[in-house]
Amino acid sequence: MSYDQNNIFAKILRGEIPCDKVFENDYVLAFRDIDPKAKMHILIIPKGAYTDIVDFGANGNSQEIHEFYKAAAQIAQENGLTENGFRSIANTGKWGGQEVPHYHLHLLGGEAIGPLVSK
Repeated sequence: MSYDQNNIFAKILRGEIPCDKVFENDYVLAFRDIDPKAKMHILIIPKGAYTDIVDFGANGNSQEIHEFYKAAAQIAQENGLTENGFRSIANTGKWGGQEVPHYHLHLLGGEAIGPLVSK
């Protein structure tokens, strides 16, 4: 999968589409999902152009990767997700259910999430 500069997250990063921001620093933007799958559903994206977790891990520099996961932990804590637990998901590729070709992490919580995979 190649990076599409016109994907919705790239447009959000450029300020072309608004978002309900919960966190931002030099490396990361996090915002509430417009179609939440749980009481709390936050999307965390790196500001760099990475298609998925494989691309980010292979091509992101150590500072970007460190700051991304550090931010994820901080966002979970600041949004009250750590007390009872939460789920973090990175869908990758067609079979993994990835809908936007920009690496992103879903934080789901605020309620019991249920089974990992439904059949």
